[in-house]
Amino acid sequence: MAAVCVFCASSTRIEQRWLDLAYDLGVALARRGHTLVSGGGRVGMMGTVAEGARSMGAYTVGVIPESLVFQEAADPASDELVTTADMAERKSVMMAKADAFVVLPGGLGTLDELFEVWTTGSLALHDKPVVLVNVDGFYAGLLDWVRGLVRPGFVQAGALASLIVVDSIGAALDAI
Repeated sequence: MAAVCVFCASSTRIEQRWLDLAYDLGVALARRGHTLVSGGGRVGMMGTVAEGARSMGAYTVGVIPESLVFQEAADPASDELVTTADMAERKSVMMAKADAFVVLPGGLGTLDELFEVWTTGSLALHDKPVVLVNVDGFYAGLLDWVRGLVRPGFVQAGALASLIVVDSIGAALDAI
């Protein structure tokens, strides 16, 4: 099975429905026999997706920068917890350990991770699927903005087409 890297919010101020979505993804990953690669925090959606995965016996890999170990409360229950020097190394390690990427709702950190894997994939630096879970149109505004960059030539249509956009966990896992 695949090692699936999940990017999502670490915020503790979000609605319960987003935590439920993350938990459900973790459970679904485990049921399909996948390994979870995550940002190594135990808070917000990041911690919840790992809880869901472990609740069904999945192997979990957390990758967290040293500076965030205490701030994000590193997930001590991870089967493998990798500490990196900084955020850039964190993304590199997560990308190296993953066979596919699933992006749930999140904030700036999630967007940074999305754009990193989407850009490197569109440049053929990897051929791993990048799946954006657009539940309830969460990413609709972002997608509209990026689509608007194609006509004036700032984004190639092929790059836009390389992102797999779905609206459910089942569709996300089917895509990988």
